Amino acid sequence: MLTPVSVGHKSLTDYTHLVGRPLVEEIRELAEGLEGLRVLHLSATAFGGGVSEILYTLIPLMNDVGVEADWQVMLGREEFYNATKRLHNALQGNPDSLSAEEWAVYERYNEMNAKEVEGGWDVIIIHDPQPAAIRGHVPEKAKTWVWRCHIDLSTPNPAAIDHLVPYLRDYDASVWHVQQYVPSALSDGASDGVVICPPAIDPLSPKNMALSPEDAAFVCDQFGIDVDRPLMCQVSRFDPWKDPMGVIDAYRKVAEQMPEVQLALVGSMATDDPEGWEFFNSTMAYADGDPDIHILNNLNQVGAIEVNAFQSQADVVIQKSTREGFGLTVSEALWKGRPFIGGDVGGIPLQVEDGETGYLVSSPDECAERALRILREPDLGKRLGRAGKEHVRTHFLTPRLLRDWLRLFRDHR
Repeated sequence: MLTPVSVGHKSLTDYTHLVGRPLVEEIRELAEGLEGLRVLHLSATAFGGGVSEILYTLIPLMNDVGVEADWQVMLGREEFYNATKRLHNALQGNPDSLSAEEWAVYERYNEMNAKEVEGGWDVIIIHDPQPAAIRGHVPEKAKTWVWRCHIDLSTPNPAAIDHLVPYLRDYDASVWHVQQYVPSALSDGASDGVVICPPAIDPLSPKNMALSPEDAAFVCDQFGIDVDRPLMCQVSRFDPWKDPMGVIDAYRKVAEQMPEVQLALVGSMATDDPEGWEFFNSTMAYADGDPDIHILNNLNQVGAIEVNAFQSQADVVIQKSTREGFGLTVSEALWKGRPFIGGDVGGIPLQVEDGETGYLVSSPDECAERALRILREPDLGKRLGRAGKEHVRTHFLTPRLLRDWLRLFRDHR
């Protein structure tokens, strides 16, 4: 019932020229006592979203340094994904929490999947709320259980978080992007098990590897972008929390003063997100047929290379989220040296020092104002882009994330 995910091979050595020899040597030393450690990552989906992007790189690198890491995906049907999407939204602050019937669906699927978990693991890492209740059914299947939170829990719906926390208390450790996401009910009694560890991007993946300006322009041209005109771009799932309509509002304000500007909204449709299509269609309707607003997703043949091209080609990259667990697209844009504007929420300020490595904004008006300034001052954009890239190099590339996980494994052996 649990679906294994094939992740391929990666070598830590290949990252040395990007992250430096000291970090690579530190990772090798940490890994020395962890050879053969059996680690299972368990998530709700293997496609379309930050969790899967992280794991497709992290797991091969764990294996490369001697950890025996696997990844499996739980089984769910529409009723389960509808309930967990509501849970996801509630945990990020939506006033609607789950009904008793929806919690029963959640619990039933977790119990069903728990029966399929094999035993003998040293560590099982449960990603996000969807499978969080599995541990309670089969605690004997692993020596150590870790819950990894990837979403913004800064202002959760009280009913939803109160229902979730009892599941989390039984874990040996929980891992969070920032301290402000840790529920007080959890941090009060188990601070020794709380680990703060932001995620990271893979600089060698097709989405983030160096792309020549000519190649980026060639790809964007195929999607109808005029590569000789300025381009604003947001890359994200089609989700109300990502605020694509707010981005359209900002673009329209910029276009009043700079009519030649274009906007690309580029997103993927996640398999565990039943609301995605509905919101995609709402965004299309909001664009109102503007030929300079390009709304694209993975069903338009937009894959990793295409996302790379759009981010590399853009004169301004935006992530105007109203809630954001971390926002890998922020580090992706900064890594490509592009000037960046992001919502002042969640994990985005961790990546963006306002005015130094990009701009933080709280409204479409602010976003438009910052975008116009960047478009009118190319030297400013270059300065922001250079500073942003170095910030990501130091803090948000996958080898640093690998090091943090190895430290956790050592601390909880």
